[in-house]
Amino acid sequence: MVPVVAFDTNIFFSAIGWKGRPFACLERARLGAVDGVTSQAILNELAEKLREKLAFSEEQIADTLADLLGYMRVVTITEQLMIVAGYPDDDRIVECAVAADATYIVTGDRRHLLPLGSFRGIEIISAAAFLALVPEP
Repeated sequence: MVPVVAFDTNIFFSAIGWKGRPFACLERARLGAVDGVTSQAILNELAEKLREKLAFSEEQIADTLADLLGYMRVVTITEQLMIVAGYPDDDRIVECAVAADATYIVTGDRRHLLPLGSFRGIEIISAAAFLALVPEP
């Protein structure tokens, strides 16, 4: 069975801006080694970050999101959670993972998400840990 993986916005953002491990994580989804999932809230946050931090044009944002949607499955959020006090954007990734019945959340958030370790049986891991667990196809 292929693992279901929810990628945090920071993984998408880093993959797009700087490649590296986050890019290798997304390639696992692109190549079908994992079932990558996201939500509209995560895509909206990503679009905002691309616009504000990387000065992407609306056309660049649309192209980037279209590329992601070519291999990422968008799930509908079924439950609103309040896991990380004061950081609702972090709750969005957990909500996505719960809605998808994910195996993993992959994040670079060392302050709020990684210290949780897991939530409802969903492992919360770094890009490096994910790459060690899921070999290249």
